[in-house]
Amino acid sequence: MSARIDLGGTVALVTGASRGLGRSIALALGEAGADLALAARNREDLERTAADAAKHGVRAEIFLADLTAPAAIEALVADAERAFGRVDVLVNNAGIAGREVPVHELSAEDWDRVLAVNLRAPALCAGAVARGMIARRRGRIVNVASIGGLTPLARMAPYCAAKAGLVQLTRVMALELARHGVQVNCVCPGYFATPMNEEFFATRAGQDVIQRSIPMRRLGEPAELAPAVVLLASDGASFMTGSVVVVDGGHTLT
Repeated sequence: MSARIDLGGTVALVTGASRGLGRSIALALGEAGADLALAARNREDLERTAADAAKHGVRAEIFLADLTAPAAIEALVADAERAFGRVDVLVNNAGIAGREVPVHELSAEDWDRVLAVNLRAPALCAGAVARGMIARRRGRIVNVASIGGLTPLARMAPYCAAKAGLVQLTRVMALELARHGVQVNCVCPGYFATPMNEEFFATRAGQDVIQRSIPMRRLGEPAELAPAVVLLASDGASFMTGSVVVVDGGHTLT
């Protein structure tokens, strides 16, 4: 799909682009022709993503950033805009799961860490890029939320709360920015095969979750989420804003 959509001449900033879903999204955007500002904390993995993206003939630059620090977010956006001249597409992908424990065992630090990465950081990134988008009267923001923002997942209260907040943030920003020509949408992935969860899903308990919870009886591959993001970044989604696109193999049907 990314090969059929033309994003040539656009600049996309992707957070959490070093591994997993973020890497796959970045490569798909690059395949569609977008130049890439790739942000994460791991230089080696980011450089690998950039090198692979460059094989599509696009420019790919890396930016090391700790998204738990508001000042680092402002610096990231400023650096990306300085390097490329502008940011046309923001993909808020960076996220963490946090500790999987019952809510009564969570500490304030558990809540602060997950909310800072999964909700505050996307909000601040979106706010920072939106200023330039408003001035140009054009822009696309795609938030990567989760089915955990739509349905409860036991022992993951901070994660679910943050992702639910990200879904609602998407709608609020879409409402506010529509008149400025800026579209804001989100995708809600289900269970995908990524380095974050591969160890669990290789166990018997993980396989039981797949069989019990996913009607398609398998994990998604990262490349199966990326086309939805590419679409939302493109003119193919020209009349979409505030949309919540679920890509979960039918998980939320159960």
